[in-house]
Amino acid sequence: MSEFVRHLFGRRARRRWIHLILGGALAMPYVFVGQLVVGPATDSRYVFNDLPLQLLSFAVGLPLAALTAALFPLTRSLEAGAVRSLCGVDAGLLAHGPARTRAAKGRAAAWFTLHLGFGGVVSGMSLAVPPFAGFLAALPLIVWLGGAEAVELPASLDQPWVLALAPVAGVATLLALAACAAVSGALLARWAPVLLGPTPEDRLAAAEARASDLAVRNRLARELHDSVGHALSAVTLQASAARRVLDSDPEFVREALAAIEDTTRRTVGELDAVLGVLRDGDTPGTAPAPTLAADLGGLLRRTRAAGLRVTARVDADPEALPPVLSREAYRIVQEGLSNALKHAGDRTSVTLRIAVADEHLEITVENPLPDAATDALAPSSPSRPGGGHGLRGIADRARLLGGTTLAGAAGGTWRLNVRLPMKGSA
Repeated sequence: MSEFVRHLFGRRARRRWIHLILGGALAMPYVFVGQLVVGPATDSRYVFNDLPLQLLSFAVGLPLAALTAALFPLTRSLEAGAVRSLCGVDAGLLAHGPARTRAAKGRAAAWFTLHLGFGGVVSGMSLAVPPFAGFLAALPLIVWLGGAEAVELPASLDQPWVLALAPVAGVATLLALAACAAVSGALLARWAPVLLGPTPEDRLAAAEARASDLAVRNRLARELHDSVGHALSAVTLQASAARRVLDSDPEFVREALAAIEDTTRRTVGELDAVLGVLRDGDTPGTAPAPTLAADLGGLLRRTRAAGLRVTARVDADPEALPPVLSREAYRIVQEGLSNALKHAGDRTSVTLRIAVADEHLEITVENPLPDAATDALAPSSPSRPGGGHGLRGIADRARLLGGTTLAGAAGGTWRLNVRLPMKGSA
């Protein structure tokens, strides 16, 4: 019994009833237009006094409602919002934007017509049935207070049992009204995903939007890892080296502190540039992204200040590289040196070679590995918890430019080799 009452008068049923009442309110202008057509066509001056003519006006107005829904694409967005709020339909089953294709407009028009049709009928019943049910419920009291002549009943109904059953009939009509509203609301809720759901074109657009958002997130993650991660590794090693020689080599300590200051100041600028990815448009004053042409020297200087012995050989003109290639190549070199700092230590010798061969920019980073670390530095098993993201980021950058990445340990040497096409990059 409680389940039955919940289905008729529960919160969801009441909200769906409100949705139907809104449909009836939206149907009124179309009914008025229908009356302007039905009145002259039937030579009737009082359409409001004739129930069949009112129903005919309602039927004439519904095609007009379908036409307006087809002409205004925002109808689908508005109706979908009302369904999400009032009908209890999962938002993932409904389209979020206006109807663009002919099929989507047709389905939105069908839904709008159904909403106004069911809503108009239920609204009319909601206006007429409660007063009638109240009259039936009060009929015995009216007759008892005013006598039999207080209410003129047809002879067939002027019986004592009619008065006894009148309150029951009043309650039954109210239950019938609630049942009609509940069934109508349930039908509309079932049809909503079919008529207001996303089309294949909508799903494709949503997938493209998600892919674009994921690409932005991945780019942000790579930039944060490469810039901030490298800076933290360098600063940690510089501070550690300075602490070890604090009493014996004050000059080295001063150089290390200066390098830490330079590294952190530059990283703040790079971080501002990375966070610009999350902003709409370019922000005035945002630091430009570092490139191989402009920032390779500073990168090598800061890395050497951290204690890493870097031998660099550049057989390419960084100024001649395309801006995108120069920026991504800088990040690859930065991450390669950062990996050497993190995994091989601050007293390791690193060889960096940048050259052009077969219309490809080739970047090679090599460093010797301690025997105990050789297995730990394999790509599938990072040497520290959470490691391995750097090589993945390098591979992502190379792949986006149409290049290739090879990394691994061989003969006690860790070697990273990246080839990037000079032109025709993806």
